[in-house]
Amino acid sequence: MSKVVATGKTIEEAVERGLTQLGVQKDRVTVNVLEQPSRGFLGLIGAKGAKVELTLIAEAAPASAASAPSLPQQSARESKQEAIGGVPRQDSGQPVEEAYQEAVHFIVDVAKSMGLEVEVEIVHTKESTILQISGPDLGLLIGRRGQTLDALQYLANIVANRYSDSFIRLVLDAENFRERRKKTLEELADRLAGRVIRTRKEVVLEPMSPQERKIIHSRLQDHRQVSTLSKGEEPNRRVVITLK
Repeated sequence: MSKVVATGKTIEEAVERGLTQLGVQKDRVTVNVLEQPSRGFLGLIGAKGAKVELTLIAEAAPASAASAPSLPQQSARESKQEAIGGVPRQDSGQPVEEAYQEAVHFIVDVAKSMGLEVEVEIVHTKESTILQISGPDLGLLIGRRGQTLDALQYLANIVANRYSDSFIRLVLDAENFRERRKKTLEELADRLAGRVIRTRKEVVLEPMSPQERKIIHSRLQDHRQVSTLSKGEEPNRRVVITLK
């Protein structure tokens, strides 16, 4: 057997598999990259691996460094990446800003798949990094009570952290939804606290995300007459408002 075609998540992995099949070292073959690896749709789905063709160098041929062509320059970055769940993880020392940009690309791709053209601005604050989404018809991207935006935020954080060695927490916002939702929840907390005081019966809220439950807890944490707690399991965990 003088020639094999091998596949892998990265070019390096595909080459290693081909070398194993041939039972030789890398200096005994020439490498032809047939297909570059790709992240797949939206950076998460349908990732495509690398495909390479390895050809044995004849014994009579000198095995010099000059005789064996190197991998294409375009694949150098790919060969250093470790593919995890279809999204390659960057090497140590990669700028965190690159991880933010990958999350931005992901959001733009998702929006395009929904028929939306959006722009994403990266805003750094003391508490977190906010990806501020702007564009027409963002209601579809926000969803009912922000559920679609929350799901997109969850996925964007996965993408960003696969490109960073340190933990990154991203917050997605669109049309100032987060601030408007916070105000709505604080008003709800005040109104329900008043009901608990009047009726002397606890109130159980509908299931909320951890971020929204935190808003309710924070709003009422210094209240003189009521206290809050959470009960249940995700994704059906609820806030309970009760008399002290």
